[in-house]
Amino acid sequence: MKRVFKKLFSKVTFIILICILALLTFFFWGWIEKQVMKVKGMYYIYKGDQAYSQDNMAKTLEFYDKGLKLFPEHYEAWFNLGNIYAVYEDYYSAVDAYEHAIQYNPKYVMARMNLGIVYSEDLGFFDEAIEQFDTITQIRLLKLWIPYVYSNVKSVKGNRGIAYYNKGVAYKQKAMYLPLEKRYLAYKYLGEAIEAYKKALKILKKNYDIYYNKAVAHHLRGEYREAGLEYCKAIKLEPMRYEAHYNLAVLLRSLHRYRDSVNELQKAAMLILEEPDSSELQSAYIFNLLNEVSRKFITSDEYYTNKLTDEPTTGISYTYVNGKIVPDEDFDKAIVENFRTCAGFEFFNEYDEDDRY
Repeated sequence: MKRVFKKLFSKVTFIILICILALLTFFFWGWIEKQVMKVKGMYYIYKGDQAYSQDNMAKTLEFYDKGLKLFPEHYEAWFNLGNIYAVYEDYYSAVDAYEHAIQYNPKYVMARMNLGIVYSEDLGFFDEAIEQFDTITQIRLLKLWIPYVYSNVKSVKGNRGIAYYNKGVAYKQKAMYLPLEKRYLAYKYLGEAIEAYKKALKILKKNYDIYYNKAVAHHLRGEYREAGLEYCKAIKLEPMRYEAHYNLAVLLRSLHRYRDSVNELQKAAMLILEEPDSSELQSAYIFNLLNEVSRKFITSDEYYTNKLTDEPTTGISYTYVNGKIVPDEDFDKAIVENFRTCAGFEFFNEYDEDDRY
């Protein structure tokens, strides 16, 4: 009897379990199906990542497309897809991909950052870009610090600084691309750019690009003293980049500081020859400007006043082998120090905005 009861109980239990499983499957079929699709989607996205690492873009896009149809909530895949479209200059598809990434993760800082950059630099949607950068500065992510293991404190803070910098760039571009009837707003937008750069510098304290762009904004607003000092700060940080030397030379030329302008143009001319991305047209323009300013300097009162007492504009000689500088350790240090010296620094320290030259 016991054995019969035991068998009956086990059958009843089995039937009950089957019924429960059937009911769960019936009521939760949608959830189960979603999980299966999620797993399949993640598989295709993984295959897409592999294809991307092998530089096979056709397969990458094919696998991502399949994966995201099955698992559209995979925001990192949308982000990667946006980056691919941006590299291949399909900017509207990049925007769509970044927006999907943000839809599924509103605190995805890098998706917002890249979306803002595409809006600003590639599509000219400056207000939309500024909105993204502002949102990044307001996002509060959990800062995690585990000694000797993991820390995201610097990256969280750094991204906020980069967002302020990009906001400044967007405002500067917005000022530059105003239609004629709204050019009066340029001064205001450049001021907004400067404020954004100031906030960026509180976080990213030693950044050439921020100082350089801040100097450009002051320069365009006609704030020559501030522009000169910011160019000098950029030069001090990275003396072997030609842009700040060149812009400072242009500024000094406009102020009739021809001797200092020649000094900076000489540095810019030498540095641009070593720039792999520079064009012959850029080099020719700098050298033509150098010739023009040199002629003005020689015929100016400044030349005759300083001719006998001033030291040469370059304190070192340059050695070339096959068109390249060949430094030894001391020579290399001397070059860097010479380029780090900012012509006109003392002048800008004492410069009065009300002076007219």
